[in-house]
Amino acid sequence: MKPRFSFVIPDTSCLILLTKIGEIEILNRLFDNVIVSTHVNIEFGEMLPPWVSIKSPRNHHYQELLMLEIDKGEASAIALHFETDNSILVLDDLKARKLGDKLKIDFTGTFGIILRAKKVGIIKSVKPILDKIKNTNFRFSEKIFDIVLKQAGEENE
Repeated sequence: MKPRFSFVIPDTSCLILLTKIGEIEILNRLFDNVIVSTHVNIEFGEMLPPWVSIKSPRNHHYQELLMLEIDKGEASAIALHFETDNSILVLDDLKARKLGDKLKIDFTGTFGIILRAKKVGIIKSVKPILDKIKNTNFRFSEKIFDIVLKQAGEENE
C-alpha cells in the first residue's frame, strides 16, 4: 500500500542519512516517484540511484525569495514542491520546517519517512534503523528517538 502522495521530494540530509545507513531504498519502496532538485543533487555529491529523478524548479525567482530565509537546497526543494502536484517534501532543517509551516505545505522529516515505512509494512521495526542512525555522525536527541519509538509502538521493546 503506497501513501497518499505520488511524489516525494527529499532534502539533502534525508538522502545523506538514508544512504549512510544503507536504507535509501525505503524512498523507492514508499513512493512511486522520488524527485530531487538540481541543487539537492549537487549538495548530495554522490551518484543517485537510477529511480531518482533530478529536476530544477521552473520558477527561479520564487526559489531566490526562499533563499532569503533558508539554504539553496531546501529553497529549491520547496520551489519544486509547489510545481509538483501530489507531492510531499522531506525537510529536516528546522528553519526550513518552520518556513514549511508558514507556507502550509505538506512535509515530513526523515524520521517521518521511517515511520511511514513501518506503517505500510516496508520495514518491520524502526528500532534497528534508529540504532544505525545512532552510529552515524548525525546528532539527534534521545528524546527524538524515544518519540519515534513511541509513535512506532516500539517503546517497550
